[in-house]
Amino acid sequence: MRTALRNALLAALLLTTAMAAAAVVPFLTGRVTDNAEVLSEGTRRSLTVLLKAHEDSTGNQIAVLTVPTLDGEGIEEYALRVFEAWKLGQKGKDNGVLVVVAPNDRRMRIEVGYGLEGTLTDSLAGSIIRNVMTPRFKAGDYNSGVEAGVKAILDLLEKGEKPVGEDSAGQATSTSSGFHIDKPDMPIIERILIGAFVFGIIGLFTAMGIVTPGAGWFLYFFLIPFWAMFPIIIVGTTGALTLLITYLIGFPIAKLVLGNAAWYKKAREDLRTKGHASIGGFMVSSGGSGGGWSSGSSGGGFSGGGGSSGGGGASGSW
Repeated sequence: MRTALRNALLAALLLTTAMAAAAVVPFLTGRVTDNAEVLSEGTRRSLTVLLKAHEDSTGNQIAVLTVPTLDGEGIEEYALRVFEAWKLGQKGKDNGVLVVVAPNDRRMRIEVGYGLEGTLTDSLAGSIIRNVMTPRFKAGDYNSGVEAGVKAILDLLEKGEKPVGEDSAGQATSTSSGFHIDKPDMPIIERILIGAFVFGIIGLFTAMGIVTPGAGWFLYFFLIPFWAMFPIIIVGTTGALTLLITYLIGFPIAKLVLGNAAWYKKAREDLRTKGHASIGGFMVSSGGSGGGWSSGSSGGGFSGGGGSSGGGGASGSW
């Protein structure tokens, strides 16, 4: 009972701390809320006029928010909290769009209501961020970056005009392989942390496959799709292809080299004659179906979980 109470109090404390650390959602005071104070008065007025005219003609509600920092919160989570608090778009139509810029964190996002996801797709929102807003932000021109981004959104929603560079990117995709995934759009720290997790897992199973006689070849083929897809979110398609080729060639070479080692020969012979062998303190068993690993303990296991995401759009950094 005391343990359960202590755990509940700890969970409540952690939740309270997380909520206190989260960036504040400001009150909706207008179509342009410049809390980071990076926009000029003229830009705020012109954007307000444009967004009001668009809402009058289409019913779509578009708002712009700048905040100095996210206080460590992810741009996706924060934008969704603001969107839900402000309730952008008409009820039943969900035709709202939110543009969020956090200059100190060098992060931005275009959050799109469900009703407009068919027109302002995640891909097109990402293109506006990369090709329209990011170059101007890198130059320190927030006025031009936000204004050009908003106009690109309006042109797409009103006229169906795709952002600059989108047509050429699409043509390049179709003439090359028909399959295109952009480079990962996340800060370097997130890429390092996620990379350590992903490569730690598939790297461990790769090492197990290399040092395990016989059954290691099953792991070789089993891990090919993992090496082909998982690295994309960390190093992009080109980097993932390089890693896959390295894996396809390096794994067999490593097994051939180890095949001449005395301990490897002994393990292979033990598996053939005894049905099990000790490799690096782990017990490997042939098991009649290819092999298996055991550390001698009774607990432990690895499994993945499922998840879901709500709200469309795209994020970016500069």
